[in-house]
Amino acid sequence: MSNRARTSPIRIGLVHLALSAYTLIALFPVFLTVINSFKDRNAIFRSPMQVPLPSTFSLVGYKTVLGQADFLHYFQNSFVVTIVSIALVLLFGAMAAFALSEYRFRGNALMGLYMAIGIMIPIRLGTVAILQGMVASGLVNTLTALILVYTAQGIPLAIFILSEFMRSVSDDLKNAGRIDGLSEYAIFFRLVLPLVRPAMATVAVFTMIPIWNDLWFPLILAPSEETKTVTLGSQIFIGQFVTNWNAVLAALSLAILPILVLYVIFARQLIRGITAGAVK
Repeated sequence: MSNRARTSPIRIGLVHLALSAYTLIALFPVFLTVINSFKDRNAIFRSPMQVPLPSTFSLVGYKTVLGQADFLHYFQNSFVVTIVSIALVLLFGAMAAFALSEYRFRGNALMGLYMAIGIMIPIRLGTVAILQGMVASGLVNTLTALILVYTAQGIPLAIFILSEFMRSVSDDLKNAGRIDGLSEYAIFFRLVLPLVRPAMATVAVFTMIPIWNDLWFPLILAPSEETKTVTLGSQIFIGQFVTNWNAVLAALSLAILPILVLYVIFARQLIRGITAGAVK
């Protein structure tokens, strides 16, 4: 047995240990937010690190949030935008990555570099041009505007990650499919995509969190009551002189739940995707 084969379990263990430590560090602010959402205002400032006690327990924040008739609508908007954007990013990102990794043509490398530029150049630099385009298209104050922007934002990262995984798919398997009469679309959807599910889950997780938590584009492109997302809707509890911290913390705690659910759904495939390089 080679040294590389012997050390592979060690590498996998180290990766899992690093992910566990990172998870604990990342979840600590979430823990503080949740426990403080169940306290009264005085307890939040007096003892923010302490769990709620019978004397400090309060649901006033949740009553305030749920009493807002439009807040559930904000959740629905965020959910629709996030799910549709992730689906489009995975679909178009995977198709572009398959084309770049499978077919060799003049300018292949330049095309891949051009598509990866989106990772290096923040899309927010083009906010003015994006807003002008949405105004000209009549898409301001629509969820479609947010979906288009988030799809464009996520595709470069999807191509960058998925193209590397698709290059590792066996050419013999794809050629066997072609010999059996499968079309390129069938090879893509039936043979390639199932083999890169861990990478797809990785892209989904890295895409959904910035979309769900974003405040910039909802504020610029869809600030109306009908199209507000949950992050933008939470700002109604933050005033210039007075902030309802109970409601803010309750709103943030509720906003965390969908992300945790989606993370749990993709977590297993995500870890497989991250640790894939440790078994080579």
